[in-house]
Amino acid sequence: MAAIPASDRGRRFVVLIGAPGAGKGTQSARLAEALGLCKLSTGDLLREAVRAGTPLGRAAEERMRQGLLVEDDVILGLVREHLRTPGCAGGAVLDGFPRTLAQAEGLDELLAEVGQSVERVVSIEVDEEEIVRRLSGRRICERCGRVRESAEIVAPPEPPSPQVAALPADGVAAAEVCPSCGGPLVQRADDRPETVRRRLEVFREQTAPLLAWYAQKSLLGRVDGGGDVARIHALVRRELT
Repeated sequence: MAAIPASDRGRRFVVLIGAPGAGKGTQSARLAEALGLCKLSTGDLLREAVRAGTPLGRAAEERMRQGLLVEDDVILGLVREHLRTPGCAGGAVLDGFPRTLAQAEGLDELLAEVGQSVERVVSIEVDEEEIVRRLSGRRICERCGRVRESAEIVAPPEPPSPQVAALPADGVAAAEVCPSCGGPLVQRADDRPETVRRRLEVFREQTAPLLAWYAQKSLLGRVDGGGDVARIHALVRRELT
């Protein structure tokens, strides 16, 4: 694969790390907008590559079809391609990537090709029980596909009379409706409390060596991910000064 052009040197690369439900996606988007950088999510890149049928996308799709993790070489290839696009001319906020020490080493090698390196790594830390509460309260709309937090969920309208029940087509009463389209909201299997706890365990196992490595390189900052979005954004920005 071709190297990132040398003309793209001088860019900024910031990594945000956080457990599922810690809010790193929201904070990555806000930080990218504030700094004029692109937001890079490997999950988004994988979905787009598969949808577009690119060579890397086909390789990723085959692995996923077999229930296997996508290889680091494929992930790093997608990252490389995206960082060469005009939208990333100023650099990138990396949303939840790298996830493992091997990926971090690969990212360092990729950036070193153009004399660049990761500027800062910010770990957004939230109490695990709070994460379980957040994710188990989250719903997805079956109609429009939007994810809704518990605070956005509204009760369905009252039926016109006690004799007329508000039931969807399958005959099961809808307890929650989407505030945008009125569609039924459902809980994803990944957001059930027992599943969330397993996901957090995997996250800890994967990221403990990664965080220790970045700390040893004096790149790691930690922020409290509790509270409102604006407050957390300010804490993240402070870590970059």
